Amino acid sequence: MKLYYSPGACSLAPHILLCEAKLPHTLIKVDTGTHLTEDGIDFYTINPKGCVPVLELDDGQRLSEGPIIAQFIADHARRDDLMPGAGSMARYRVMEWQNYITSELHKSFSPLFNPALNAAAKAVFAAILSEKFAWVSRQLRGKSYLTGDSFSAADAYLFTVAGWANHVGLDLSDQDADVFGPLQAFLARVAARAAVQEAMKAEGLPAAERSKPCAAQHREC
Repeated sequence: MKLYYSPGACSLAPHILLCEAKLPHTLIKVDTGTHLTEDGIDFYTINPKGCVPVLELDDGQRLSEGPIIAQFIADHARRDDLMPGAGSMARYRVMEWQNYITSELHKSFSPLFNPALNAAAKAVFAAILSEKFAWVSRQLRGKSYLTGDSFSAADAYLFTVAGWANHVGLDLSDQDADVFGPLQAFLARVAARAAVQEAMKAEGLPAAERSKPCAAQHREC
């Protein structure tokens, strides 16, 4: 399989899952500014939406949209820990988190990278996003991961998206342990996983940096 990615973008989440599942894969880097792959191919010919990630299967078919790719990877590897079996309530819980992260967290970063917005407008959006992360942090109290003691696809996604805070001045530090302490403990726990370190090293990301969104080039992932 081939994963089209941009370093630290939302494609980091399925990359982590590929490493967790130990599935053989090839990485193809995409410049989300020029929309060219590292070997000079127009990325729009790969994905007309122009966004990473894209997973190209062995038979040439291609999947887009990170949460869907995550489901495919886990199902293909038969890793019920990453994505529980179809029809189970445990699967719906992971998908519930996947949907929240993609709609309420991932997309909420877009205004913060929009050069057309002034500082006052960005401050409003940042405050709203901070409240959402505070809610997530409360859900992590007493748990190792989002759905309990087992690392899942949703945890890889949250780790990726939360790392973008560093690039927009969004303070998610544990200065107030009652607010972001559980989230910071979660991020440290995920960062320590061997598969996460493997994926980040492959993308050229230092551990402390965690991730950066393709929105840094003013474009959605």
